[in-house]
Amino acid sequence: MFQTAFTLSLTQFARALSLPERLQHSPARNLALEGFRQRNFALDALFYDVKVITPEEAFYISDSLAAEGAIMIVPPSGLGALTLCETIDEFVLRGGGNARALAVAGIGGSALGAAAFARNVADALDAPVAVVVSGYGIADVITEAFGGLFFFGHLRGLRPFLESLDDLAGRPRVGADRDETTARASLDTRTVQALLADRRLSFRLLAGHSKGNLVLSAALHNLWKQDEGRVAELARHTKIVTIGTRIAMPPVFTDVVDVMGEWDWFGEINSRPFIHADRRVPQAWHHTNTDLGGHLPVTTTLREILAASPIVESPQAADHQTETPGAISEPAMPHTEALLPPVPGGRQRATIEMVKKAFSAGIAVQPAGSGASDDPQSANPH
Repeated sequence: MFQTAFTLSLTQFARALSLPERLQHSPARNLALEGFRQRNFALDALFYDVKVITPEEAFYISDSLAAEGAIMIVPPSGLGALTLCETIDEFVLRGGGNARALAVAGIGGSALGAAAFARNVADALDAPVAVVVSGYGIADVITEAFGGLFFFGHLRGLRPFLESLDDLAGRPRVGADRDETTARASLDTRTVQALLADRRLSFRLLAGHSKGNLVLSAALHNLWKQDEGRVAELARHTKIVTIGTRIAMPPVFTDVVDVMGEWDWFGEINSRPFIHADRRVPQAWHHTNTDLGGHLPVTTTLREILAASPIVESPQAADHQTETPGAISEPAMPHTEALLPPVPGGRQRATIEMVKKAFSAGIAVQPAGSGASDDPQSANPH
């Protein structure tokens, strides 16, 4: 618990230092919401494994704790610091194309909780993960007054409508804020939808926790209405793992794993009763903080899920990234081993003459990514 408390205290201190600068833009809005934001990232410190975020990273993101729509690139532990991006173009320019998973956290919606959840996912994949910040604004305050904290799954239409108040109050324009095609959706949903629709990016895993599952569902349903071809393409190679809440995804997605804690009554209240949990974690509640008892271990659970049903790489993504241990299956390789003479150590060496002989013999080389290993794991429709 010491590391969690230290990260929380450091973030609060850095947040206080940045307050004068933030008050220069929309002072009334920032002053009115600061108390709620402090409360929410304290909740995230309890519900998420924030000790996996380094002090330098916590200080770095403290100014953008409530920046709804902001995107972060979170590498695995010990493999570099996270990167905060304000727009999708910046996300791509700063290496977002290497991320093979997209995560969305819930609860308080702070950047600290989102980064911690994404770090847990990245450690399971041993690869960078993109995560979208849900943020906290005027719309969230009003939604809470209607019981949104307990019934967010049943109030999905209220928050997007109320977010117009945030725009009038001078909310910073980050994420997909300028995307007018999905203006009726909330900003975090619009940003997730824009990331999924962008053909420069190739996510093989979508992971959500709590309210983040609702954001993923809304983004996929909106994209399905606008571009069925893109959603069908995503469904062929994308696994979805929901943690803490069961929310309906478009029926074209068949590789969906719903994870619930055995004691998670809060998640049950906000889940769809007609969707059954695929995996129940014994003696686990809604939180993922490994410093507290009754936690749901995100990294361990994801590793077990991926070991039983690995993520299959698409042909497009195979051109950008090699296999990641435990996460991406290896593309089928041409069967030309018999034509290559053995060398000491068990390996085989090919010369130009051998390659010429192989092709002259009429061997059909199968393109990588077109074999049976690229078919997604069969599963029941969600």
